[in-house]
Amino acid sequence: MDERAAKEYLLNHDNNFRQLAEQHQAFEKMLTEFTEKPFLTADEQMQETVIKKKKLALKDQMQILIERYQTEKTVN
Repeated sequence: MDERAAKEYLLNHDNNFRQLAEQHQAFEKMLTEFTEKPFLTADEQMQETVIKKKKLALKDQMQILIERYQTEKTVN
């Protein structure tokens, strides 16, 4: 099973994965708002850095779930 199909399945059938994906999207939206500003304050720059790290951590967690699902489907 390819990664895209695994992700689609998990979005539709795994609440934990869905919540991670929703939070990831929320962080993406926040980052887009920062990039639309011509200038960021020091506080905004710090927030942006924190959000990027959190978003990356979510992506890592989602990738683990995708790989686990793919492994289970391959074994079964």
